Amino acid sequence: MTAVQAGTLSLAMSEEHEMLLAAVREFAQREIAPVAAEYDESGEFPLDTVRKMGEMGLMGIETPEEYGGAGMDTLAYVLTMIEIAKADASHSTILSVNNSLYCKGILQFGTEAQKREWIRPVASGAEIGAYSLTEPMSGSDASNMASRAILNDAGTHYIINGRKSWVTSAPYADRIVLFSMTAAEAGHRGITAFLIDTKQPGFSRGKTEPKLGIRASATSEIIFDDFACPVENVLGGIGQGFKIAMTVLDAGRIGIAAQALGIAEAAYEAALDYAREREAFGAPIGSYQMIQQKIADMKTRIEAGRALTSMAILAKQRADQHGGRYTSEASMAKLFCSEAAAFVTDEALQIHGGMGYSKELPLERYYRDARITRIYEGTSEIQRMVIARKELGLR
Repeated sequence: MTAVQAGTLSLAMSEEHEMLLAAVREFAQREIAPVAAEYDESGEFPLDTVRKMGEMGLMGIETPEEYGGAGMDTLAYVLTMIEIAKADASHSTILSVNNSLYCKGILQFGTEAQKREWIRPVASGAEIGAYSLTEPMSGSDASNMASRAILNDAGTHYIINGRKSWVTSAPYADRIVLFSMTAAEAGHRGITAFLIDTKQPGFSRGKTEPKLGIRASATSEIIFDDFACPVENVLGGIGQGFKIAMTVLDAGRIGIAAQALGIAEAAYEAALDYAREREAFGAPIGSYQMIQQKIADMKTRIEAGRALTSMAILAKQRADQHGGRYTSEASMAKLFCSEAAAFVTDEALQIHGGMGYSKELPLERYYRDARITRIYEGTSEIQRMVIARKELGLR
């Protein structure tokens, strides 16, 4: 086991981690980076490269091999997310949802039969998974749901009606972990999680969102019209949905921290190269103190983000072994890394001047892609609330 090289994370890597990192980096730069701008421009879902990620075991990194995954750990997942995000944030978003939000929830809360039926095709990359919590009038306030799941008279199916919004990968999703109200009077305790086969009648997809960034990661509404979900597809028990959603988001936030780090690293490396090569007034611009200040501030934020992400990984690994939550550590990593990505991409674009604003370089894409990391899987405002409530001992 060796220490992680500078430029990754402050944790120890096994030989298996080193091999994974090298393979993912090579794949991302060979297969994803050359087509990233094209997919960003068209907004087309990159199904071919997503299938290739599945063939490499990346769509279910922490999923045990018996369920179709790679059987690795959280460090492996974060290393993968960083490298994929450096090549293209859209691909890393698809990867994150599959791993952290879909597979993680079923692994932790599903029955053995559910794990075998619902995880394998998604963890292997043969099918696409999604996670649906948000509704048009229910974002940060997840308990304010209008969708309803009512048990039929025979007690065999829940009849689901409603509209969900901002569902990542929904236009291509084969299977979805859905959260809907089974007892509205109980507030967040009335939310239940369901496993949804999108090929069944009563399910349809709404408009695909025209987004500012991560444009190749397709996002749309989904609509349920008397969708009959078998009772055996309830995940974790009736009324356990909110607990499942929040637990899964802890893992998801570590993934978004890693994504933000990847975007920031790509922008920083581009700025560093440009500062060495670009000359003004007879000298490389990196020789001027103002540029040096920007480089120093960018580097410091990235390293601080790596440290917080490393802390979150360790907290998650402890929780996986001994139980408990790692909510605060995940929130701190996600909050800091997402805001660091915003800072670094902005400064990198500034260093490039007019060229940074042009689509001829990927800087403007990094800048747009970084913006969403402060919004999805809990806004920066929500992260601050989560952290502060933990510190104040508030429930």
